[in-house]
Order: sequence, then structure tokens, then C-alpha cells
Amino acid sequence: MALTLSEAAANHVANFIKKRGKGLGIRLAVKTSGCSGMAYKLEFVDVESDTDLVFESHGAKIYTDAKSLAYLDGTELDYTKEGLNEGFKFNNPNVKNECGCGESFGV
Repeated sequence: MALTLSEAAANHVANFIKKRGKGLGIRLAVKTSGCSGMAYKLEFVDVESDTDLVFESHGAKIYTDAKSLAYLDGTELDYTKEGLNEGFKFNNPNVKNECGCGESFGV
């Protein structure tokens, strides 16, 4: 079981943490939401918890919890820039369907 960051995502996280002035990495979790049932939740991690599962890619750490990992296992978090749009892209092999707006998914 694993989560990974692309090199672009790892660089973006590292740069953002540097500008922010603190942080150990980012937390990727899922929450019940949206029209397809689940949504991704991203936040900075400033303090590591005993229950955290930690993965490292390209020098950046990504944290999750056991419940979320069941839906996220094998996911690569990428960071893309397309024209004026930029942001994280979730390459999750567990996704069976996504809503039209791209905010939620089902497994």
C-alpha cells in the first residue's frame, strides 16, 4: 500500500511549505461529500500523529490515515499547469466514477 507524489507535486509542496515557513508535508484524506460520494481533502501537516501513515516521494512527505488509505492506495498526486489553470491532479486507480464537476468520486 502506498501513496506517491510526482516530482512536480513534490516540488510544489516543498516550495509552498518553504513560503509558509513551517510544515512537515501534506495530508491527503477522503471525506464523504459531493454527488459521487467521496471527495479529496488536502491540508498541511505541522505535527505528526501516532496514527499517521507516512509516505515519501522526491523528498516530500504525504500523510494519510488507515481509513482513507483504503480508498487512496496506489494514488499518485500530480501537479499540473494547463494554460491559466494549475493545481493538483489525483491519479487514483480505485476510482470507478467521477461527478461531472470533478469534485467527487466513487469507488
